[in-house]
Amino acid sequence: MSVVRSIDDLEAIYGEPVSAAIIKETAHITPHYRAYIEASPFALLATSGPEGLDCSPRGDKPGFVRVVDERTLMMPDRRGNNRIDSLKNIVRDPRAALLFLVPGSGNTLRVNGRAVIDTDDGLRESFAVDGHAPRSVIVMKTEAVYVQCARAIVRSDLWNPERHIAAGILPTPGQIVEALSYAPFDGAAYDRDWPARARKTLW
Repeated sequence: MSVVRSIDDLEAIYGEPVSAAIIKETAHITPHYRAYIEASPFALLATSGPEGLDCSPRGDKPGFVRVVDERTLMMPDRRGNNRIDSLKNIVRDPRAALLFLVPGSGNTLRVNGRAVIDTDDGLRESFAVDGHAPRSVIVMKTEAVYVQCARAIVRSDLWNPERHIAAGILPTPGQIVEALSYAPFDGAAYDRDWPARARKTLW
């Protein structure tokens, strides 16, 4: 194995970044970057804690991440499985990152910063949907914001519906849990009941 063990060796392999890759990074949310955030219905949240790293999908209606000002973002923590891995990490290590995707756009937006968990009643209620407020809101102060070019999306052909995998090809969550469970678990029933259960607990 030819393992790279120094920054100098790494930079010797890749060379200098193009000027646009440096210029595009800011510490704040520009009007152009705000447009990406407000159009995005899906983001990946990366956090770090004593147990290691975590990357969690976050999805909602476009603009679900609120731009408060040029250095502040707010994101509701909608209902889920209560593992709260990301939240545990943020409480102990405020460093966080977001990767925003916009369906149909090859470009993505990357945001790095520091976050806290806020449970103020008024703030939570401001994110309520159909009368359901999130139990907490992630408040992030930005430190680096920049657009990512479309190469990864183009290579993956991500938005091409002809490349979408047909239902039944991948194992279902119920099948996975049943295979890993030490106790009896009805995976088929879990999968069958999930759509109705999700509709009741979406918000």
